[in-house]
Amino acid sequence: MRRRTFDLLVSSTGMMLTIVLLVAGGLLFWGYSFANGNVHDQLAAQKIFFPPKGSQALAAPEVGRYLNQYAGQQLTNGAQAKAYADHFIAVHLKEAAGGQTYAQVSSKALQNPGDAKLAGQVQTLFRGETLRGLLLNAYAFWKIGQIALVAAIASLVLAAVMLVLTVLGFWHLRRVSPTEELLARPADLQRTGMPA
Repeated sequence: MRRRTFDLLVSSTGMMLTIVLLVAGGLLFWGYSFANGNVHDQLAAQKIFFPPKGSQALAAPEVGRYLNQYAGQQLTNGAQAKAYADHFIAVHLKEAAGGQTYAQVSSKALQNPGDAKLAGQVQTLFRGETLRGLLLNAYAFWKIGQIALVAAIASLVLAAVMLVLTVLGFWHLRRVSPTEELLARPADLQRTGMPA
C-alpha cells in the first residue's frame, strides 16, 4: 500500500473521529446544563432552607457534621438535596416512629384502624419519605449531570488531541513521495531508486 494512501485513510478517519467527539462533547455539555438547570430551578422553587448556623436542629452529631457546611443556605443543588434527605429528614423520620419504616407502621395501622397515634405516624412517615425520595431523585439527576460534564470535558479534550493528530497526518501526507510504499522491503526500495 502506498504511504500516501495510508496517511489519507488514517487522517480522514481522524477527522471523522474529531467531528464525532466534538458532537458528543456538545451533547454531553447540553445534558449537563439541562440536568443541572432543571434540578436547580425545581429545588429553588421549593424554598427549602437549611437550619441557621448554631441552631438546635444542627446540634445532633448525626445531623450537624453533614449539614453545618450548608447552615442557613437555600437548598438548590443535588449535593445539598442528598445531605438534607439523608441527614435531616431521615434522622427525624427515625424519631417519628421509633426507627420503624412507613411499611411497618402502615401495616400496624391497618390492623388497628382506631389508633390515632399510629395514623399520625403513618402520615408523618409517608410525607417524610415522599419528600426524601423526591430530593434523592433530584440528587440522582444532578449527579448524572455532573458525570455528563466530566464526559463532555474529556470528549472535547480528546477532540482537540485528535484534531492536532489529524492536522499532522495531513501535513505528513503532503511531504511523502507519491511512490513511497508503507512497508517496503530494502530490495523493493532499491528497485524504485529510493535510498534504503
